[in-house]
Amino acid sequence: MTRMTTTGRLNLLSRRQILAGTAAGAAALSMPGFLTRARAEGPLKVAAIYTVPVEQQWVSRIHKAANAAVARGDIEYVFSENTSNNDYERVMREYSEAGHDLIVGEVFGVEDAARQVAADYPETAYLMGSSFLPKDDAPNFAVFDNYIQDASYLSGIIAGAMTTSKNIGMVGGFPIPEVNRLMHAFMAGVKETAPDAKFQVAFIGSWFDPPKAKETAFAQIDGGADILYAERFGVSDAAKEKGILAIGNVIDTQADYPETVVASALWHFEPTLDRAIEMVKAGTFKADNYGVYSFMKEGGCSLAPLGTFEGKIPEAAMALVMEREAAIKDGSFVVEINDEEPKSN
Repeated sequence: MTRMTTTGRLNLLSRRQILAGTAAGAAALSMPGFLTRARAEGPLKVAAIYTVPVEQQWVSRIHKAANAAVARGDIEYVFSENTSNNDYERVMREYSEAGHDLIVGEVFGVEDAARQVAADYPETAYLMGSSFLPKDDAPNFAVFDNYIQDASYLSGIIAGAMTTSKNIGMVGGFPIPEVNRLMHAFMAGVKETAPDAKFQVAFIGSWFDPPKAKETAFAQIDGGADILYAERFGVSDAAKEKGILAIGNVIDTQADYPETVVASALWHFEPTLDRAIEMVKAGTFKADNYGVYSFMKEGGCSLAPLGTFEGKIPEAAMALVMEREAAIKDGSFVVEINDEEPKSN
């Protein structure tokens, strides 16, 4: 693996809401057209372009999956991090000119420019985080997003069983579909075990501002919250200082907060990336919606191991978690996808 670093800051733009549904429904949104040239034997050349550091929650899961593919010998991998939106198109073109087979990234703030690059390099496959659907005018441009509402719902069941005040604080980055759907799923899970629970919902207007997230969480604790939904870094720090619990998102931070983070909804990017690698190698990569591979039944998300909280969660709640998890995986239970902005109540 080789690192190529560019500098800049994330230009935060709101993402548009996309049509969401079951895996079958989303798969039907695929567009015609695909790369017909199968790749030669050997590892694919993969490049990734990130607007934030690879340590950031969301991007870290993509980076982890790419490193796993490197370890298997499936790909060669280079990446750029901290790439500003103003510089994103240039970096995409450089990687495309360098002959990479697959380019991965997140283009929420540079959608039009990214699709133009894809049009200019029809033999290159692009797999990009996006709130838009695939389009037939860019047959080599596939999209993905982290649809981990299944795991978020299960974490909510646990949160509802652990709160005593029935007052739960929730701190997110921006009220966009990618965040909203996870919050709604979490709230639905809470209602399973604490139907009378109240929620304090706040957004800090940043993807990475731990001090602001921490201060927002403190305010919610002062407002009576005894458990926090930590969509952003900084929230668990507040919970730890005040001696209350937190629920993690995307990554498992319990090792850093062993007495605080009781459960986390994890995103696994491996099914998404592995599918793309398979399609590129076969010469059948096309403008598809890869968001479906984040669903639990596809292995794209899970509830983190309970670790230090093993045996500390009410048995009835854990029985419900296991029951619903099995039903989600076999398709008999579907967690609602609600992209509307959640509100305090």
